[in-house]
Amino acid sequence: MSEHIVKSYDAELKSIIALLSQMGAISLQMLSRAMDSLTQLDAGLARSVVETDPRLDALQREIEDKAVATIARRQPMAVDLRELVGAIRIAGDLERTGDLAKNIAKRAIVLGVDDRVPRLAVGLKHMSDLAARQLRDVLEAFEGRDIERAHAVWTRDSELDALEDSVFRDLLTFMMEDPRNISFCIHLLFCSKNIERIGDHATNIAETVHYIATGMSLPVNRPKGADAGSLPTAG
Repeated sequence: MSEHIVKSYDAELKSIIALLSQMGAISLQMLSRAMDSLTQLDAGLARSVVETDPRLDALQREIEDKAVATIARRQPMAVDLRELVGAIRIAGDLERTGDLAKNIAKRAIVLGVDDRVPRLAVGLKHMSDLAARQLRDVLEAFEGRDIERAHAVWTRDSELDALEDSVFRDLLTFMMEDPRNISFCIHLLFCSKNIERIGDHATNIAETVHYIATGMSLPVNRPKGADAGSLPTAG
């Protein structure tokens, strides 16, 4: 491959990575604002989250188009091809993360100014903070091609699952205490599930980072306990 072609490919890849960085920042902002709209009973803020989603969708399409065009034009091999395939995967996970944040915002709009929400959303806020940390960490792992940091995100996903179980038990207790709480608690349960799914997408991105760096896939099931420190590597 000539020096000109190498430079052209590098420029195309940098452009795609810059778009992914935009997607990451937008998806994190959407999650933060969606949770704020829920805990602060702010329907206007919730609507702004919903209105942001098309921008994220457009960025995903642009990344896919650029990556496919680069593959067709450059016919990259090995790690170069994995970079482009990985970019398409990560863009899909970030787009879905935005959809899940939008779903939370829509629930916030439906719940309106119910003053029971802030008290019962404390557990959801803890979940959201952890999911946001997972997402930030894995995006930084992608930026630095840091497979150890990506692996840490991959193994920490169980923490979010445990928080979701705790939130479920709290809301179930509240519903049992008074059937009038059932309707709005169900909305909060859906919010909890959306946050847990955002954590799953962060885990997906961690798997993609590992794939880009090594050419290998992580195991389907996350290791537990002592096995969590074992990281598959190439060769």
